[in-house]
Amino acid sequence: MKINRIVINNYRLLKDFSLDLESDLSLIIGKNNTGKTSILSVIEKFLNSTDLSRFSNDDFNLNFKESLKNSLNGEELISDGIKLYIYIDYEATDDLSNISKVMMDLDPDNNMIVLGFEYILFESDHHKFKLDYKDFLENENSKKQNDNQYKPKEFNYFFKHNYSKYFKHLRKSIKYNHRTKEIDLKNTLNLDKEKINIRDIINFKYVSAKRDVANKDSNKTLSKQTSSIYRKSEDDEVKIAEVEKFKDQLAATDDKLSNIYKELFSNIITKISDLGGMKSNESIIDIVSTLQHKELLEGNTTVVYSHDGDNKLPEHYNGLGYMNLISMIFELEILIKEFEKGKNEKPSDINLLFIEEPEAHTHPQMQCVFIKNIKKLLGNGITKTIARIGEDPISIERKLQYIISTHSSHIVKDSDFNDIKYIKKKNRNESIAKNLKDLEKEYVSNGEEENYRFLRQYLTLNRSELFFADKAIFIEGDTERILLPAMMKKIDTEYPDNPLISQNISIVEVGSYANIFERFINLIGVKSLIITDIDSTKRVISLDHAGNPIHSKKGKIKYADCLCRVSEGENTSNPTLNFFFKEISFERLRELALNKKRFIKKTNWKSHHSGIVQICYQTLENGYCGRSFEDAFFCIPKNKLFIKNNLSSFKGLKNKKLFFDGSDAWELAQSCIDSKGTFAIDILLLSAKNDFEDWVVPAYIKEGLVWLKQD
Repeated sequence: MKINRIVINNYRLLKDFSLDLESDLSLIIGKNNTGKTSILSVIEKFLNSTDLSRFSNDDFNLNFKESLKNSLNGEELISDGIKLYIYIDYEATDDLSNISKVMMDLDPDNNMIVLGFEYILFESDHHKFKLDYKDFLENENSKKQNDNQYKPKEFNYFFKHNYSKYFKHLRKSIKYNHRTKEIDLKNTLNLDKEKINIRDIINFKYVSAKRDVANKDSNKTLSKQTSSIYRKSEDDEVKIAEVEKFKDQLAATDDKLSNIYKELFSNIITKISDLGGMKSNESIIDIVSTLQHKELLEGNTTVVYSHDGDNKLPEHYNGLGYMNLISMIFELEILIKEFEKGKNEKPSDINLLFIEEPEAHTHPQMQCVFIKNIKKLLGNGITKTIARIGEDPISIERKLQYIISTHSSHIVKDSDFNDIKYIKKKNRNESIAKNLKDLEKEYVSNGEEENYRFLRQYLTLNRSELFFADKAIFIEGDTERILLPAMMKKIDTEYPDNPLISQNISIVEVGSYANIFERFINLIGVKSLIITDIDSTKRVISLDHAGNPIHSKKGKIKYADCLCRVSEGENTSNPTLNFFFKEISFERLRELALNKKRFIKKTNWKSHHSGIVQICYQTLENGYCGRSFEDAFFCIPKNKLFIKNNLSSFKGLKNKKLFFDGSDAWELAQSCIDSKGTFAIDILLLSAKNDFEDWVVPAYIKEGLVWLKQD
């Protein structure tokens, strides 16, 4: 039995939100303020809180509140609010004693039940809401008429101070149609009226990102947790022998300490008797040892760590990262014991654990170790021994589903790609969730399995931070990678508003194959700049070693595409340009304006001025269009002069005399580049003293960076 899907409506950014869960780990990732913590919060409020006023004004989605406000002017009565729907899969082999009470369909082909939790405005309450709001507005207008300086309060004020009068809690089981995959909200079972205990079905626990560990002298978080672990272990059949040994030893210690106390406190006892005027053998005061196992651990168990053999140092001497990790493991142990429940209770059918941001205070290597081992740590699920036959235990076993939310690219890097759920903003007031494993389906259905394997490997090994970037730049190779930070700085100097260098931008080196990332870019919706080369080619006759034309078996002359000047070009060999501009001739490609090289995806990528993907390649500059970065760099007079003035210091160039014999940019790019990476480093080193003012950013890169820096 497992939770298959969670649907959340009208809670903060989760307006119409659906999250698929895996059988064990579901890894939730996304940028800040996309609603990851809200998922934890709404589940906690519906499943665990006993406070009927647990939802606040700020919990309601802003679009929902606006719709509610608009509804007050109409005739229609609505029934809506904050909702949580939990879809549960079960098998015939599962223990169905609890969920049989909430089954709405006995069709053997239907193995899904849906539990609904709502904080809802019913139609009757909506009617009362409208009448009260009308009275409120009339009263505010009356105040305004009596005082021209008075500013009437409006909907937001009324809602904030009165919503709890109209919204009500409702828990129900909802009929699920396994053929249409839809729920029937008119066919429900009220769980409160039926007095059904939800915690028999679902037990929800969480580890919050706000943990108590701190490396201060007064901190005893880990030590306190040991007593909690002990309390959870008292009824554990497996550990009951060890617990009894502990209690027996305390009893023996009580006897020894009582005899010591008798001597230690004899004087004070005598004084009490004398001053109290007590008669002999009446109200005799004695002091005895009463060590209690729980209280003893609560105040006197100390976690230390070993350093250089016999040295025992207190817990707060340890690094904050290790303390956080140890504390989290202790807390997980406590929660697993809580999932097992009390001595005479069975564990719930479904046990759901949420771990929020486990990376807090830990370095990258520790984060990798954590995610690699968490499945092993939690994979055994919940096993509770309820009885014994001789030495053999009789146990109840339950699976443990767990959700981890993270901002850590290191955790993502070492995770199973198919476990990842990506949360992103759909608009200002709404977030949605995407399954990364759905990407595979897209690639495979389009015959691009190899592209998907490359993307998956590349993201996990090299660029998992892309998931958390606000913007991305896809570049060809070493030259752009080395020079891009300097070029961004130069653009920020010229256009100081909203500087690029201060933005959360991920730079990804992909060669000329940025097109492989197009589905991923669309999935995460990140604003992306693709800087690539126009890579002009023309068709020429294929020649053999002797310079003679090569013929096919049918006697036809063979042709091949070879690189050439852009002015002579007939096509481009660049895969990215061929993907995005497949219907555009090369001649037209050279002339496109910047906004015609911008794309948005509906069904397919289409040119659109408000697109999220901007393609930039060499453009006409100083009457010339380069084929590559070096070609475009050399055609700029200031850049060429900078090189000539420092020519002897350029280690990445060869055939340097060509810079003085009238060779054009094409000839220099073809004949003078010895190492592209070294050439780029030369540019940086030789211009750093002048803050990179000695050269100019090629126009095609400049226009792309100016576009990217805009919000």
